[in-house]
Amino acid sequence: MHDKRLLIAWWSNTGGTASLVEAASQGAQTAALTLKATDPGSPSLDVQSVRCDLLSLEALLQADGLVLATPECLGSVAGPMKTWLDRCYYPALDRLSGRPYAAIVCAGTDGEGALRMLDRVAAGWRLRRAAPALKVITGAQTPEAIAAPKRILPTDLGRANELGATLGAGLLMGLW
Repeated sequence: MHDKRLLIAWWSNTGGTASLVEAASQGAQTAALTLKATDPGSPSLDVQSVRCDLLSLEALLQADGLVLATPECLGSVAGPMKTWLDRCYYPALDRLSGRPYAAIVCAGTDGEGALRMLDRVAAGWRLRRAAPALKVITGAQTPEAIAAPKRILPTDLGRANELGATLGAGLLMGLW
């Protein structure tokens, strides 16, 4: 069995999504260490958390599993995430089929528009949903609150940690 790579492709405007990504990354790494402790011969997990504006097509294609994480902006994914998806979508067609993915959206009130877009991309790439989408609602409604740095509740950080652990453990156990 070969080592596995989990890629977390993300963007954050005010820190909320970045906090969720860090929790998901920690969850995946903890799951990998736990499995390695019980079975030293098991594969290793390389968790790569990369801001989407720095992410190459090659890194995407080398991933065994994927988390797409973005804030919702005007009912869709953030601009840098959209730009990355536009850049990689067609070159990655028919090259990611069957790989597991999950989505994380940090939103002020709804998050559904961003989730729909991520699900459309995942469907086009023929990815397999490995965990329910994580949607975190901050309640930011005014221009000042929307632009302010976000503090994510511990319960939501725990949910992100669990999502990362699910993907990491599933990859290492050969579920996908």
